[in-house]
Amino acid sequence: MDYYKKFKSAISALKEQHRYREFIEVARDSGSFPYAYSHKTQKRILMWCSNDYLAMGQNKELQKAMIMGIEKYGVGAGGTRNISGNSHPLVKLESEIAELHHKEAALVFSSGYVANQSAISALAGVLEDLVIFSDECNHASIIEGIRQAKREKIIFKHNDVTDLENKLKKYPLAQSKIIIFESIYSMSGDVGKVAEIAALAKKYNALTYIDEVHAVGLYGEDGGGVTAQLNLRDEIDIIQATFAKAYGLIGGYISAKFELIDVIRSYAPGFIFTTAMQPANAEAAAKSINILKNNNQLRIKFHENVRKLKDKLTKANIDFLTNNSHVISVMIREAKKCKKISDNLLIKHNIYIQPINFPTVNKGTERLRITVNPLHDENMMNDLVAALQEEIN
Repeated sequence: MDYYKKFKSAISALKEQHRYREFIEVARDSGSFPYAYSHKTQKRILMWCSNDYLAMGQNKELQKAMIMGIEKYGVGAGGTRNISGNSHPLVKLESEIAELHHKEAALVFSSGYVANQSAISALAGVLEDLVIFSDECNHASIIEGIRQAKREKIIFKHNDVTDLENKLKKYPLAQSKIIIFESIYSMSGDVGKVAEIAALAKKYNALTYIDEVHAVGLYGEDGGGVTAQLNLRDEIDIIQATFAKAYGLIGGYISAKFELIDVIRSYAPGFIFTTAMQPANAEAAAKSINILKNNNQLRIKFHENVRKLKDKLTKANIDFLTNNSHVISVMIREAKKCKKISDNLLIKHNIYIQPINFPTVNKGTERLRITVNPLHDENMMNDLVAALQEEIN
């Protein structure tokens, strides 16, 4: 067999379908965000697709915490937490996370993806009769965790609690069940039915597992996410999230009651057999949680900018999905056109927005997902809207 001919053929198929992912090489300049430098155009560009929602990646207090952590602990973790010791900054960070989400304990992973993948599959390994109920629009990391779980899975219609209940009622109360959903769905911006799902979980004796990746830091008076904003933290069994978006760093976590966290700590290969988060990153993550817990101004400015841009897009008759969150998905609905518009925005207007095509979204729903931050000003928004009008039309 000609292996490399097969590899080339697989890539060619992606390119023909306009699904080939082109990585745009950029250099973020600390202190100048949301500007960056494009190696493709050799120009300064304005970023409208970064998940550094609150520009915490260039926050001076976080930089100082990271530098002090490196000077004190070195640049690496030295190994797994089991073999090389349980770093004090990580223990402190997990305590901060647990407090933020009103939980007894928390566990840090190398990323939000790994947190979902590992936690879901580990829980399934312990609960042998587990049935997993999953929203049809859940993230790929959740889907992978369910796949590895090798337990019965039931997919319910997106945000449809009637469909969920109809499926739940088919199983005995005594059977292990878990409902997995998101607080904010990253591609549509839909807000999860947190209260309704929590009520159904109580009624049918199911665990609840919520992904708050696109909500922590941004919602709730202390940045605790949608569950905090709705005063429902205590109603959800497992809260999963990340440091890689609003908190401006890297890493993921879950928070829950002690016994549940201890099971995942003891049974999840994705936690047990991987090098721990660097102590310096843990120091900075704890600092970021603390800053956003006690400072609401960045959140207020962020949501003001989201409302402003949505208003401008509406007045310009640019088609985007309506929702009650910060996610702005400008609908293009054709893969080749979506890629072309993205390329033109970069080359002609020095604006960077990555196209979102299948399989991340369904065919015919291709889009440009715009992410706002507090540092985008009125002129930047006006330039973006004008460029979108020109390229879409």
